[in-house]
Amino acid sequence: MKYLLDTHSLLWALFAPEKLSADARKEIVNPENDISVSVIAFWEISFKYALGKLEFVGINPEDLPAAVEQIGLDVLHLDQEDAASFYQLPRLAHKDPFDRLIIWQAIRNKRTLISADSSFKDYAKHGLTIHW
Repeated sequence: MKYLLDTHSLLWALFAPEKLSADARKEIVNPENDISVSVIAFWEISFKYALGKLEFVGINPEDLPAAVEQIGLDVLHLDQEDAASFYQLPRLAHKDPFDRLIIWQAIRNKRTLISADSSFKDYAKHGLTIHW
């Protein structure tokens, strides 16, 4: 199965796996699954770190790609088709541009999004599959 981690799911997988649901943890560690993280998550983390909304101990945002590689996750890059077609994602109540791009990547790349964010369920009728 192909999965994409939401930003909080990535941070929890790296630093607080106990915050992940048991099902999410099971899917992330299953070697038969293809688990990716969006390059957008790195951007969101860096942005929030710069604003003081995120803090790390012993690691900086620029260390995260190596940490992701170390635990065996792939990086899903934002390609020109994802970017150019982003306008097709309906504007619903959820306004966060980082989340919306990650949602769009999950839909376009046919990946199930691992996320605890209950507001994402509104995108199910537009092709988003969520696992938690």
